[in-house]
Amino acid sequence: MIFLSAVVFSCTNKDDLPEGVLKPEKMQAVFWDFIRADVYTTEFLKNDSTKNAKVENLKLQDKLFKLHNTTREQFYKSYTWYSNHKELMTTMLDTMIARKEREKSTIKSITKPVSKPL
Repeated sequence: MIFLSAVVFSCTNKDDLPEGVLKPEKMQAVFWDFIRADVYTTEFLKNDSTKNAKVENLKLQDKLFKLHNTTREQFYKSYTWYSNHKELMTTMLDTMIARKEREKSTIKSITKPVSKPL
């Protein structure tokens, strides 16, 4: 599946994207952080009566858009475009998930304790 995702993305002519639509690699990075911000505000701030989760989510979004040097408008335009191209959206999501699984696996192998011989 990872190979197929790579092939589809590599065969997609990035010049065919409409103006203002993020390239797949950048969209993956922005979308991943967007999802993380949403999870944080909905899961961790929902019980904090001193914080308004919606306001905090918008603040986090502003930060992540600045971090990725993009705008809210460009992200949502890109999201709409990818949503209307289901195969590309599915491939993008599969690639994001596979990349994060590889990262998690790498971290686990690095932090795995070394067993001592008896």
